[in-house]
This record gives sequence, C-alpha cells and structure tokens, in this order.
Amino acid sequence: MTDTLSCDLLVIGAGAGGLAAAVTAAYHGAKVIVAEKADVCGGATAWSGGWMWAPRNPLARADGVDEDIELPRTYLQHRLGKNFDAAKVDAFLTQAPRMVGFFHDKTRLQFVPGTTIADIHGGTPGAGTGHRSVAPQPIDAYKIPAPVRAKLRWQLYETSFLGMGIMAGPDLQAFLHATRSPKAFAHAAGRITRHLIDLATARKGMQLVNGTALIGRLLASADELGVDIRISSPARTLTTDDSGAVTGAQLDGPDGTVTIHAARGVILATGGFPSNVDMRKKYFPRTPTGREHWTLAPDTTTGDGIALAESAGGRLDTTLASPVAYCPVSLVPYRNGKTGVFPHILDRGKPGVIGVLASGKRFVNEADGYHDYTTAMIDAVPDGQQVCSWLVCDHRFQRLYPLGMSKPRPIPVWPYLRSGYLKTGRTLTELAQQCGIDPAQLHTTVASFNDNARRGQDPEFHRGETPFNRGSGDPDNPFPNPSLAPLEKGPFYAVKVVPGSFGTFAGIVTDASARVLDDSDTPIAGLYAVGSDQASVMGGHYPSGGINIGPAMTFGYIAARHATTATDSEEESGNTDVRDAQPAG
Repeated sequence: MTDTLSCDLLVIGAGAGGLAAAVTAAYHGAKVIVAEKADVCGGATAWSGGWMWAPRNPLARADGVDEDIELPRTYLQHRLGKNFDAAKVDAFLTQAPRMVGFFHDKTRLQFVPGTTIADIHGGTPGAGTGHRSVAPQPIDAYKIPAPVRAKLRWQLYETSFLGMGIMAGPDLQAFLHATRSPKAFAHAAGRITRHLIDLATARKGMQLVNGTALIGRLLASADELGVDIRISSPARTLTTDDSGAVTGAQLDGPDGTVTIHAARGVILATGGFPSNVDMRKKYFPRTPTGREHWTLAPDTTTGDGIALAESAGGRLDTTLASPVAYCPVSLVPYRNGKTGVFPHILDRGKPGVIGVLASGKRFVNEADGYHDYTTAMIDAVPDGQQVCSWLVCDHRFQRLYPLGMSKPRPIPVWPYLRSGYLKTGRTLTELAQQCGIDPAQLHTTVASFNDNARRGQDPEFHRGETPFNRGSGDPDNPFPNPSLAPLEKGPFYAVKVVPGSFGTFAGIVTDASARVLDDSDTPIAGLYAVGSDQASVMGGHYPSGGINIGPAMTFGYIAARHATTATDSEEESGNTDVRDAQPAG
C-alpha cells in the first residue's frame, strides 16, 4: 500500500542543515515535511561541539566587533586558494549573519558568542582572533516536549563525562580546574550532582549542551512551527515531472511506502557519505579497503543524498583539496567487545604532550586544527605502514588534563591501562617498547622539545605562536608559553591515534542558492543540497572550527528562503515569534 501526501517543501535529512531549512521554510509559511532515515534526528551534528563559524554575526556586533566583510573574505581567499568559489563564499559571508540573527531572534535556537575562539591559521591575512563563532545556549531537556525529545539523538558517550555533556568555554575550564580552584570545584560538583539526579529520574542526562542542544532547540522550533518530522523514513527515489523538475520523493516509512508531492521542491541534507565503506575506499587517501578510517558520524550517513542527486542529473565534486573533514581519533576498547571512537580535539594543544610517529619523530604542530594534524599524519607516514601516531605525555600532564578518554585527577587511570587503551612506562624507553616507537629517537625528540619548551619556544613547528594555539593551551601553565611544557617525570603515557572524521567535504555541486547543478551547470528545478550533501564551500580546507555546521545552517537557511521566495521584510516584521511559545531555557 502506498500513501500519498502533499507539502510545499520536503527536506530529506534531519541534521543541522536539514532542520535549519525546515524551520526557516515553516516560519515563512510553508508546509514542511522532514524525512529522516535514522530512528532519531540530529545526524553528526548532535554528537558535535555545536560550534558554527559565522563571521560578522549579531552577537559579535553586540560586543562592539563589527568587521568588514573583506576581512573573513581575505582569510578564505588565502586559505582556500584555487578552491575559492567567490559566489558561494560571498553568499555564505553575506547570509551567515542573517541566519544567526533569524534563529536567535525568531526561534527557540539562541546562541552564545565565541568571543575568544580564534581562526586556526593566525598568520594568514584576515585571520580572526575571536567573535566569528557562535554556539547554542544550553537547554534543559525538560523544556522540550517529550514527543520531540524522543526524536533527539543524545550525547555521544565518548565526548561526555559519564553521559554528561560539557560545553567548551567556562564550563569546560571549571572541570579542568576543579582540583585547583574552589570556585571551579563548586561548579563541577553542581553539574555532576544535577547529572546524577537526572540519571536517577530520567536515566539520561537532561542538561543539553553542544550539538545536542543545537538539535534539541531546532527540533523544538520545528515542532512549534508545525513541521512534520518523520523518522525511520529513508528516501528511496526522487519524483520528477516531464521537464525533469524534482517534484517530491518516495519514502520507505515504518508503515510502508509514502509518496510525497512537494510543490516547492526537495532539499537534500542526508549527511554525506562518511559511513560508506566503498566510497571511502574510492575517494579517501591511504584507505585501501575503506575500513582504515573511523568516522564520528552515524552509520546511516552512507551517501543517500548524493545518490538521489545523481539520479536527477547532479554530480559529485571530487576536485576539493580533501574529500573528508578529518579528525584524529583513538579507538576505545570496551569490556562488551565494542569499540568507541574518541576525537582528539582538546588534549593536543595542552602543555606537556607531543605527537610522534613510530620513528619517534614529531611531524606537526600538535596544537593546530584537528584536520591539519590528521592530514600531516597521513602525509608523514611512509607508504606501506599503518597511518597512525602516538600522543605522548608525562605523569604531570596526565593528572592535569585529559589524554583522550583518560580523564585527569581525581578520575583513576587504571581502567584505561587495563583495557590497553593507554600505554605506560616508567621511562621513555619502556613506553617506546610498549608502543613500537624507536626508543633512541623518542629520547632525542623529547630532549630537544623539552629544552625549547622551557623557554616557551618550538622552532621546529612554531607551536604556541598563534592565538588559536595559545587559546588551546592553559593560561595557568607555569612555563612561558601556554601551549608548551616539558615532558619530564615518569611514568609516561601514550595513546595511539588514527585517521577519523566528522564528515565529508566532497559533495554535490551547487550554486550560491544551494540549487543542485547538472553537467552544464544549469540548476535542476526543485532540487537543493545542503550540509555534507553539498560540496563544501570551504573547498576541502579547514580554516576554522565550526566550518561544517556554520555553512550547513547558512545554506539550509538560503535554500529554504529561495524555495519559499521569502523576503527580508517578512523576517524583519515576523510571522510568529516562536520564542514566545515556551521558555527557551
């Protein structure tokens, strides 16, 4: 049996890009259906930090930072090089501030500013030192209706503390300083106490932060605007008319096939192909079987949107600098036989840790971006060897900062040693033998690093010389550079790091309005692609944190406005202020 439904706009995928499009279109009066393949909504966004790069946003202006558009544009021109697409970049830089303002003022999605979050490559002309990023305000999950909460993808265990999310900024710093500051201890104790109460009463943490808060707020906004969100409903085929215009799609719903007629078109937002082993084998470097790569995206992100776009005449852009948004990860063995994937975002920039290859040599500025660390690792490991590195630290570091899944004091380290996740040795030689690292070269590397670190210098890789590096460090570090400290006293520890990703950069070719283009660069009527289904506006580069979610939200907003022919005056006057419907938290 096949059911038939009609709507104005069909959105396929319920991550940041898809939900941003759905909320925007619904606000402008469209009847919207969202079809999500998984049994929950949020995609990779729900497991992320939730930060989005959105230069010149209203929160920055409210803080007195009013940048000219040429500053971030210049930065992107230098970082993207031949992959710089002026039309798409200008659309992003023009509309990102409007997107932030729209959601902050008109929906349940309010933001906090990234006042001190710097762009990664501080020596590049136009690089920012802060105010270009925003993140969702935390929200109490009890303020989201229970039927909506049931559709939410919850916090990833590996990036939480016993299932409790910790937000970058003051919240995280309080946890890192809980044993050094009474005020920080009180904050951490209060958060943990509330989390334990939630576990006892709701069996999960109800303090939503980071990407979970972003998706929770978007779902609440969509619900209040009447968006029909259908989970466990993968789209199998697009429907078209005699002219080739896309008119809807067929879904495999829980109760059978559903045909959706969408008068204003279809927006693809299925999350790219990071979990498609065959496509990884074909497009990812140093991935001969496709299984040498460990993604942080859900296993449902298998390229469905790309296949749908190609079936209508779209094409995959494989000319980007990188097909994938890399992140270094470590593999966490659990006693039930499962393997967790931990993203190394926080630890690499802290003072007293270095990254080395099996040769015992450093290969990168460890405090630079996660994409940079991974690409450098891939380039540095000789052909024929496993692509991996080791993050190495001493006892002082291990007690002060996280090392992957291993937490600082007072959390014990023995569970990670018992499982084999962490390697240890009383001396560097013992540690090297445990890891298969050249012991003589490791001694040489550490001795040279230590001499320079005591002076606050890293002449080999210039670590700690940019605002991004220093912001990743510790301002309370007793040595001159917040990102550098010697590795001096054993026992020493190490964790093995391998290539992983947040998602894919390679995606469908679109124009500045997010319309899918055919082989002649003509827009395919009624078809849009956003998020990781769209070829990244960053051209396969990673110039700043949040360059996945920021463009996903922005081009979702752009696509929905284009499909609904929305005007700025409509947003300024406002149809409904969703924030009035229920407290935002």
